[in-house]
Amino acid sequence: MASPYDVLQVDPDADEREIDRAYRRRVMETHPDQGGSAREFQVVKSAYERIKDGSAGEAELDTAEAEDSASTDGDRGARNGETGPQSESEPEAETDPEPEGVRVEYLNYEVLADHGWSLDDDDLFEKAAEADLDPGDRGRFRVEERQSLLQAAEECGFAWPYACRGGACANCAVAITEGELETPIGHILSSEMTDRGIELSCIGIPATDELKVVYNLKHLPELDELRLPPSRFEKAQLND
Repeated sequence: MASPYDVLQVDPDADEREIDRAYRRRVMETHPDQGGSAREFQVVKSAYERIKDGSAGEAELDTAEAEDSASTDGDRGARNGETGPQSESEPEAETDPEPEGVRVEYLNYEVLADHGWSLDDDDLFEKAAEADLDPGDRGRFRVEERQSLLQAAEECGFAWPYACRGGACANCAVAITEGELETPIGHILSSEMTDRGIELSCIGIPATDELKVVYNLKHLPELDELRLPPSRFEKAQLND
């Protein structure tokens, strides 16, 4: 057994910001879509919840108990591509069922300049797959039915930028290079921008089974006048 602080890899006297930062890092490291497992992911979530509710010092975290919780939540986890532990008495399936939800492959806009890439590159994601990028800069996750792209990213532990969360600014702008994102009318982006594949992740809901998305597009020059000052959440990310 390990303490919740050991699981998050922080000191017991770490402040709230350090704990939140460690949690975001650990959920990315242990998420099944990033090469982790449902059990590891659930242990990290349980550790974070224990620390936040003040019960971290009562007893060490029982990883077996967390594993049971992961199994109980298997239906929910499967929708995001997670798989729970299999009972030893059950025969192993020949093939795993395809996880439900839209499959999203993402790429951080900030890494494009470092590698000499462009949004207009037809093989952008192929080149990114061959590069040694951090999980926060490139990877995959799944979006549940009627869930916004931003909400799904956050539930997987990713800190994508945003401000208004209502389509009134371009802080959460993304570029859709493959697939379609459905957005309500009345948002701030012009038709010229949406025709280029620029959409808003805070109100955008995937309309195809797969998406390729470049996020963190807020610093595109043409979006300068459409940005709002960072929210408190985003300022915390900038200070990390």
